[in-house]
Amino acid sequence: MSSEATRASSIWDPAHIWVTIGAVALIFLAAMQSLAVTTVMPVVSDDLDGAALYAIAFSGTLATSVIGMVAVGAWSDRSGPVWPLTVSVGLFVAGLVVAGLAPTMDVLVVGRLVQGLGTGGQTVALYVVVARVFPPALHGRVFAAFSAAWVVPSLIGPFLAGAVAEYLHWRWVFLGVAALTVVAFAMVATRLWGMPLETQHPSSDPIGPRLACAVAVAVGALALSLAGELGQFAGLVVAASVLVITFAARPLLPRRTLTAGRGLPSVVLMRGLIAGSLFGAEIYVPYLLIDEYGFSPTWAGLGLTAAALAWAVAADLQGRFGDRIGNTRIAVIGTVLLCAATLSAAATAAWLLPPAVVIGGWALAGAGMGLMYPRLTVLTLAYSTPQNQGFNSSALSISDSVGSATSIAVMGLAFTALAGTDAGFPAVFVIAAALALLALVPGLRLGHAHEARP
Repeated sequence: MSSEATRASSIWDPAHIWVTIGAVALIFLAAMQSLAVTTVMPVVSDDLDGAALYAIAFSGTLATSVIGMVAVGAWSDRSGPVWPLTVSVGLFVAGLVVAGLAPTMDVLVVGRLVQGLGTGGQTVALYVVVARVFPPALHGRVFAAFSAAWVVPSLIGPFLAGAVAEYLHWRWVFLGVAALTVVAFAMVATRLWGMPLETQHPSSDPIGPRLACAVAVAVGALALSLAGELGQFAGLVVAASVLVITFAARPLLPRRTLTAGRGLPSVVLMRGLIAGSLFGAEIYVPYLLIDEYGFSPTWAGLGLTAAALAWAVAADLQGRFGDRIGNTRIAVIGTVLLCAATLSAAATAAWLLPPAVVIGGWALAGAGMGLMYPRLTVLTLAYSTPQNQGFNSSALSISDSVGSATSIAVMGLAFTALAGTDAGFPAVFVIAAALALLALVPGLRLGHAHEARP
């Protein structure tokens, strides 16, 4: 890294500003798309008669993202993040176009699978960009800016997506983001192509075995999502899928991750558990508001706004005061807030409490995630060296996606099994609360990696 970058005191100084703007813009659009799809998917499912594929439209994207993460992580460790980021953005845009033009739910799911390849790769490539471009003292502020990039999407994304679906067509939710992503990437690519981002000692670890494991994880997650359609064989498929995911994921993660080893393994494991809790449950919040309370897509989207705003505020506090608060306190406070949010949603669904309860309670989930999410990313880079930044970044994102995909699949199975009863929505949120509590186990074993103070 250049001496100029080392002396930098701000992510907005002339040496970094265009990389910061471009990277934040890509995160912004990914956030916009994520919030938008969560809002409009009930409408898409109804329009394309695809209720049976509702869960896989989310979990499938997360499953294939694992393949993108592994490939881009290894590629970045060998030759730098520029080409991996370019290809990832291309796949992300292609998937959005396919989904936006899809005539059936099956084709839309295919588009979502392609989009997942790009989403996973883009996330890892941007993490490596941060590690290679910004000095360690600025990492916390960069990831706080990434979290803050959810602020505007949280304010206008769900509402805008609902309005687009209601007054124009849901297809523009996909196609509009695709066009804007091309513009955002052009901004960051111009600067990155002129930077020396290759490491002096590139990794030579073989990629084939890890890529095969990533494919196995993705196939296992997809099979788990589809198990509910297999009738009497569903139980067997669920058990086999969980075993495949568990064993195939092990080489993709740091050693002792699944046993909550102290330090980086617990950082990676905790990320997967809290992601599974929040993202698994969050897709059912607008579903609950539309199905049980008669909200329009526009107003149901606003149910996610308070959480996203709280996430951004908490992320900024973490970026400024995270070292003072400490990793253990952040883990405890964050998981308690997440558990309280999911239990409030379960109570709302079980007893049909006023919708303000689930909307307000979901803000607690956002606050908890805003504290934990960027902190875990900072810790991952602090535990990393230039030779394994790509591997560790991909491991963090893999845990994120596998946790989310698996929990969405399990919640989808529970929701489908309880269809026609009043227990479907409460069951989903109770599963999320259990995952939040379980995250305390690795949360108390995060340790310290001498993370840089801003």
